[in-house]
Amino acid sequence: MRGLGLVAIGRIKPGPEKALFDQHAARLRPALAVTELPEGQGANAAEIRRREGQAILAALPPQAFAVAMDLGGQAPTSEALAALVEKWEGLARPITFVIGGAEGLDPAVLARADHRLSLGPLTWPHFLVRGLLAEQLFRAQAIRTNHPYHRAWRP
Repeated sequence: MRGLGLVAIGRIKPGPEKALFDQHAARLRPALAVTELPEGQGANAAEIRRREGQAILAALPPQAFAVAMDLGGQAPTSEALAALVEKWEGLARPITFVIGGAEGLDPAVLARADHRLSLGPLTWPHFLVRGLLAEQLFRAQAIRTNHPYHRAWRP
């Protein structure tokens, strides 16, 4: 698996969310390149999203294939995600996942995204999404290398 990037709003602090992320991110080869951005300030949710969106767009690597983590996105199976990552790697562009803050992603970020990915219909706290995404990326890596971590026989 080629190197993947993550641009995320918020600086994750020690605790269970960070432990979950660290546990799975440490298994990724090569390592996941993480860029944390400060949470936006503003008078309302739209202003916060706009400011965070500007920071996200500025932090995306040039020519990045941006994958927005979004509740309205596609929710593939783990096997399908592994296939998607393999397909994206074939584009020879840096793959960067984007996680917004508590207010979600700004429409400008969603418009820039090359793909919108969901972890299912449930709403997850943005810091927990980091750990869930890292686990699924490790699982995708395991699927692609036939590592026993992924048990395809389980529902």
